[in-house]
Parts: sequence; C-alpha cells; structure tokens
Amino acid sequence: MKKILFLLVCVAGPALAQSPTFKIQVIDNQIDIGYGLAIGDVDGDRKPDILMADQKEIVWYRNPGSKTGESWKRHVMASNLTPEDNVCIAARDIDGDGKVEVAVGAGWNPAETNDTTKSGAVFYLIRPKDPTQTWEPVRLHHEVTTHRMKWAKVANNRYQLIVVPLHGRGNKNGEGKGVKILAYDFPKNQRGPWKTSLVDSTLHVTHNFEIWEDGPQTRMVIGSKEGGKIVAWRNGRWQDTGEWVGKGDGIGEIRRGKPNLVAAVEPMHGNKLVVYQSNPITLTDKMNQGHAIVVEDFLRMGKDQIAVGWRNPNADKKIGVRLFVPQANGSWQEQVLDDSVMMACEDLQAADLDGDGDLDLIASGRATLNVLVYWNQTIP
Repeated sequence: MKKILFLLVCVAGPALAQSPTFKIQVIDNQIDIGYGLAIGDVDGDRKPDILMADQKEIVWYRNPGSKTGESWKRHVMASNLTPEDNVCIAARDIDGDGKVEVAVGAGWNPAETNDTTKSGAVFYLIRPKDPTQTWEPVRLHHEVTTHRMKWAKVANNRYQLIVVPLHGRGNKNGEGKGVKILAYDFPKNQRGPWKTSLVDSTLHVTHNFEIWEDGPQTRMVIGSKEGGKIVAWRNGRWQDTGEWVGKGDGIGEIRRGKPNLVAAVEPMHGNKLVVYQSNPITLTDKMNQGHAIVVEDFLRMGKDQIAVGWRNPNADKKIGVRLFVPQANGSWQEQVLDDSVMMACEDLQAADLDGDGDLDLIASGRATLNVLVYWNQTIP
C-alpha cells in the first residue's frame, strides 16, 4: 500500500510580492530509480498525467483531477525492454488527437561505447485501445549510451524525436569521437522505418538539452563537456549557429527561460547553479550531484524563476529542491521548497496539474525512491 502524504512548505521572502507556498504530495514511494519524467495527457481526459522511465518499467500515473488527496493510479506501459535499465522518456501529442505519443530510451550501459547490442536502445511505444494496458514497443535504430530524448516541432506538421547519447562511439574518458545526436522523423507508419538525420557530432560527454520553438526557427542548446552549444533548424536541416552558452565550462543540465536567460548545472553532476543573462552569475555552489532544472514563472511575476534539485547529501547533509527568484536589483533569492530528506532529485518537470492557472512541480527521487508533486498554492 502506497502512502499519501502531504507537507505544507511556506517560504517567506521579504522582497517577494507573494511568498511561495507549496504543498507536497507523495505520488509513489516504491519506485526503483526514477530516471526520467515526462508530462502529458495519456488517456485523453484533458488532464496532464505523469509518465516515468523507471529502472525496468515505463509507467504512467493517471491524474485524478484533484490535489486534495486522491491517489494517482499507476499503470505499466512496458517492462524489461532491454537487459539493462531504462533511462529516458519523451511524451507529446504529435498527431493532434489530444493524447501523447511516447518514446523511451533504454539499454543504459554508459561504460560500453562500442557495441550497440550491449549499450543504448530507442523504442517508440504504440498505444493500445486501453492505455492502461501494455503498449507495443517498436525498436528503432540507436547509437551507444542513449541518454536523453525530446520531441521537437521543426515545421508545420513535421515532428522529430531528438535523441542525445552520453558518449560517442569508442569514447573513453570523454575523448574520441563526438556524440552522434540524431533526429528521427515521425512517420505515418510508426511500425515501419524511421528516417534519421544528424543533428551534431562535435561534442563529448553530453548530458541534457533544451528545445525552444517560440521563434522563426526551432532551436536547441546542448549541454556538454565543451559547454552549451546552440543549433537551429534551417533550410530543412539542423545547423550550427556558432552560438554558445558557457563555452569551455562543462555543463550537465541546461534550461532556457524568460527574459533571455539560460540556467545550467556546472559541471556535469556538479555543485553549481549558474544563470546566464548579460553576465554569468553563480546562484549556489552548495549542491552535490545537481541533476535537474526547471525554468518557469511559478509565481506569476512576469519573469521566470529557477527550480533546481540534487541527488546526494551536500556538505550540510542536505538534499532537496530549491527555487531561485529574481529580484528587482538583479540579485536572486533562494527559497527552500524541500529541505527534508524526502527528495534526492533525479528529474524535475513543471505543469499545471490541477488546472488552477499556476504551475506545479513534479520530482522523482533516485535514493529516496519516490515521485512527489509540489502543489503550487502561492496565489489563491
């Protein structure tokens, strides 16, 4: 029996118009690792559900439409796709039917950079009539060390699955061939061949990436050993823009926000949260294995805040999730969202889960083996 637990977290700040208030709910406290999260409507009821790539299972939790204590029922989509662990998941409504299409990465074996039969895997999951039943996995071409994936809209009615491995073929100690980042065109027949094209192959030890589609061109920033490289979809293909964020600084997690900012964990699995605007500013260096960032306007300030989580106890023996809020004088104020031992953060996502107009925060914990929702109750 899974426990449902609530904890009200009020974090006051004298410079804030609204003091951030979040109510923590335990969605699941019996997961195995919780490698990656995605948010989307799985069953077509117009409520965002939580999807997760766990160690051996791909699961989703049905949104009950309430934040007052109803349980989120867990459904298994796929199990034991490869002998190795699952590692990532991407969910998005591609065909406009109001229900997400789902792809997953598995075969997690980062030490094997030569043999694709022993490292890396990419699957598209075909939904059954009843999404609570097992989904059909379609194995796609893959590179070694598949690690992160996201759906991207590159043109009208054209979507791609972007897959970023951790290492290149034969890569050792972050050296050798670059990571082969591939784009998979979403086909009409998902059981047939998927056309792939090269996004980039110049980086080493990539970790995470961000896609944005709010301009004339879809763009992407990729966090790597070399820094954050920006590529863009131009003239029917991905091209190097020559732009970088933190070039020369190893970057793990990376997210873009408004107005004109990028937040990054440095180095990979690092201790620092750095924000790039006109000049880079280190907001904290007290993390241990920083592993997740979300950049959104949780407080309806008109400019984004940064939520960050780490997965190992730091020098103060703390794990948890923090919110950094921009101030009028250009500084940032740190707010504690979770200062307990409840969340050794592996991944973070943001979504309005209850339809009240503000964004909630969803977290998976590696060492804590749980999925939590931080219900945003800042603005009544």
